[in-house]
Amino acid sequence: MEKPDQLRELFNMQRALNQRIGVNTDAMTEEEKTKWILNYCRAMSQEMAELTDSVPWKWWAKYQKFDEQNARVEVVDLFHFLISMAQVLGMSADDVFNAYVKKNEVNFKRQESGYIKKDHDDSKHI
Repeated sequence: MEKPDQLRELFNMQRALNQRIGVNTDAMTEEEKTKWILNYCRAMSQEMAELTDSVPWKWWAKYQKFDEQNARVEVVDLFHFLISMAQVLGMSADDVFNAYVKKNEVNFKRQESGYIKKDHDDSKHI
């Protein structure tokens, strides 16, 4: 049996969850897009804080332990909001994949050149 396209499946699952919550990313005005991008940025900031709290970052506290299971959950929570944000921007799973491939090429070129200077135009083609 052929496996489904996993990224596409995640996008479908997130669209269904968003619709269940009452968020339709397909027909948003520019004002609604702005609102939801900000909502998702704030949500991701909170999830990043929760991820940070999963690792022992307080150098002054001896009681901390790395909670890898919770860290994994927080990473998945971040994916939920990141996929939602992509959908608000009208990006499909294919769009994200293709943009990732192009941006990855840019990042490799930056590393090969020593990334000594910021080129504001090197990502305009993405």
